[in-house]
Amino acid sequence: MSFITDKQTLDDLNILGKYKPGSMFNLFNTGQTAGGERLLEDMFRFPLSDADLINRRSRIFQFFRSHALTFPFDQDQLTQMESYLQDSGEHTLLETGLRVIRKLVSAWLLKDEPYAVMQAGLLATTAVLQTCQVLLDKLNIQDRQHPYFDQVAAVGDILNDSRLAWIKTEKEAIPLSFLHVIRYDHLLRKILKNELNIILSFIYHFDVCLAVNQVAIANELSFGVALPASRNRMEAANLRHPTIKKAVGNVLSLSENTNLIFLTGANMAGKSTLMKAFGITMYLAHMGFPVAAESLEFSVKDGIYTSINVPDNLNMGYSHFYAEVLRVKKIAEKVSQGENMIIIFDELFKGTNVKDAYEATLAVTEAFASYRCCFFMISTHIIEVAEALKTICHNIRFAYLPTVMSGNVPTYTYRLEQGVTSDRQGMMIIENEKILEILYSDQGLHPNT
Repeated sequence: MSFITDKQTLDDLNILGKYKPGSMFNLFNTGQTAGGERLLEDMFRFPLSDADLINRRSRIFQFFRSHALTFPFDQDQLTQMESYLQDSGEHTLLETGLRVIRKLVSAWLLKDEPYAVMQAGLLATTAVLQTCQVLLDKLNIQDRQHPYFDQVAAVGDILNDSRLAWIKTEKEAIPLSFLHVIRYDHLLRKILKNELNIILSFIYHFDVCLAVNQVAIANELSFGVALPASRNRMEAANLRHPTIKKAVGNVLSLSENTNLIFLTGANMAGKSTLMKAFGITMYLAHMGFPVAAESLEFSVKDGIYTSINVPDNLNMGYSHFYAEVLRVKKIAEKVSQGENMIIIFDELFKGTNVKDAYEATLAVTEAFASYRCCFFMISTHIIEVAEALKTICHNIRFAYLPTVMSGNVPTYTYRLEQGVTSDRQGMMIIENEKILEILYSDQGLHPNT
């Protein structure tokens, strides 16, 4: 079963987008090949929901961390090889010969380029295959239990095919004879075309693995350990947002008995950033990618849904509050169908009045809390909801991000603490910015008059 998510969640967490500043895709998109970029995008679009597959991919990435590997392929040769293989070969050797003859005659009579382009593509393909053999010799993976063994062995079997024995002796700079062009062209573009596409896929995967490893090292990321869904737990140490420099890390813990974190704190205390960091971590972890945490163990879930930046929809006539309600409804339907989900709500029902928001937040949080197979993180400014929840839900962990006052100036630790905040600095911030004084100054009045 595939990992479930939607566009709203991907936007909330800034997961996709080659040209979106700060996106997770951009963070890892540092490879050398267009094919590698396409593979990376597929990995981002389709996270995994099987613990064994997640851990296998993570171990492959970690293998690259323990080996000093670089990308050995010439990009121009790779481009020529890709272009060469896109042109389908003929069905028979005779048809290939006739095609080559036509190109050769055209080159002689018309000074045409197709024959030279074909020979260049053939030579570039030969060079790439030779480089691939050198790479396999360097990897030298013999252990059948190694997570990278199957991919390496599959490419090795292709390169060891007796029909490709000439690859080891041909020289890139030496033009091939007319008969060799016919023979090799038919072999590579017709008989072994699928095998050569397997080799290209291996190169793209190698490119992605190198990029992921380099990003992990540069950003001090680590790999999580996926557990079966039945374990229903998550433990993270020093979890932080991967694109914020010198971000403060926090410990997060969820289990069947405490599967909902109810988060409070003042504006600017870091609630939204923490919630996004949690969501991003769980998304990347289900891809088998490194995460911004010192350590992570997590039971696999069926998917993730967030409600952080819910837009109104003027075209549909939806107010912000109604858009929030529809979002909660969509998530409730998924949860009620028995999906083991990760759910993140930032400021439930902030589009309505305080009384309705209090009642709705209390009722919805209580209802969601009964689904022990899911993990929830819910934030609110209405701290009275927390006091009410304490008496009716016993699987909720109450946590807050504190505000430390320096005189009349609030500062923030971004360090998660247990309990419910009592911070109320909204009016103090307004006073510090002298908003009321600005408004009353033109009338010659004091704010308190």
